Amino acid sequence: MKTNTIVIAGAGPAGLMAAIRAGQLGQRVILLEKKPTPGNKLLLSGKGRCNLTNTSELEHFLKRFSKGGEFLRDSFKKFFNSDLVSFLDSRGLKTKVERQQRVFPATDSSKSVLDVLSSELNKNKVEAIYNAQLKDIIVDKGKVKQALLASGKLIACDRLILATGGVSFPQTGSSGEGLKIAEKLGHKIVGLKPGLVPLKIKEDYPKKLEGLTLKNIRLTFVSGKKKIESETGELLFTGFGVSGPLVLSLSGRVIDLLKAGEGVFLDIDLKPGLSQKQLDDRLLREFKAGAKKSLKNILKELAPSKLAALCLEILKIDADKQSGYVTQEERKKLLSFFKGFRLQVKDSLPIEYGMVTRGGVSLKEIDPRSMQSRLVKGLFFAGEMIDVDADTGGFNLQAAFSTGYLAGESASL
Repeated sequence: MKTNTIVIAGAGPAGLMAAIRAGQLGQRVILLEKKPTPGNKLLLSGKGRCNLTNTSELEHFLKRFSKGGEFLRDSFKKFFNSDLVSFLDSRGLKTKVERQQRVFPATDSSKSVLDVLSSELNKNKVEAIYNAQLKDIIVDKGKVKQALLASGKLIACDRLILATGGVSFPQTGSSGEGLKIAEKLGHKIVGLKPGLVPLKIKEDYPKKLEGLTLKNIRLTFVSGKKKIESETGELLFTGFGVSGPLVLSLSGRVIDLLKAGEGVFLDIDLKPGLSQKQLDDRLLREFKAGAKKSLKNILKELAPSKLAALCLEILKIDADKQSGYVTQEERKKLLSFFKGFRLQVKDSLPIEYGMVTRGGVSLKEIDPRSMQSRLVKGLFFAGEMIDVDADTGGFNLQAAFSTGYLAGESASL
């Protein structure tokens, strides 16, 4: 195999894996990172625990991407979840599988993952240069020739892999310069939007419930005749709105509805395991058994106290009323609240607060079998700067590792 000089811009999950794979194949690899240290966003993933991947089968895995999942099929066939787990295990880092098939390092520490990757850089003689930002790519006759750094330094190269990320969490180094360079070279950049991001709510109810987590609930986002329904899971109230796994996973689709111009409402089913009739029967039993108890105390058995109090405030029902005196009309109101507590979504937090960036380099201009640009020979892409994004659960990180692996291998040929 010919030895190429491969420059990789960005030392996130995709860039690190690309550098490791190219190094394993005996290439001269120069890894550029604008920050003083590698893996800054990786360290934040999974709240510092690093949700590496997911044990779902390939077909289910692909469906967890909002679009472009099929584009990743070749990357996943080359390096998938079992390969990533084996890669770490063979280097002394055990993993564990938690609910919803999410995979974490047994250490519960993102740093332990980064330590393995950093060790592999050294083992494979990757030349890592930190505090080094890529400014431009010099192309001659449609082929990559040099990397120009912000310092003015030029590095001659045969291949260049752009893995600089999107624009979410810019403090980690993802500020979009790679996307600008790609656009300058003629690539179309699909409009950037936040993904996996909390939502803002019009009413002040979330502020009153701030910090409260609701478990085993179901969400339905409604906009005109369109509906988006969630699985059963968790929601977190914040000072400005809602967050939590269910909200984050559906936020991209909700943002699309908001941009369509129609109002978007969020209906929270607090008791998805019960039908309306079953819940009504339960309310009747509770009210009959505790006829002399105040309504607020009865409802505490059905919902967190803060939510129960807000429910009665919204419905304008006396919290101290004895449950034996609750009218049929009041019971119907309570039933409607528990099966569809409605909020109006007004916006999302800005893209800087999204866990991932939606949009990026158009998939039409990247060869999925190699991750090479269809426009510039010797230019490859990997990771979040590509126009793919997925739900929470380890899918996005796996996509970064897989596209990085494929790009590193392809650039070595």
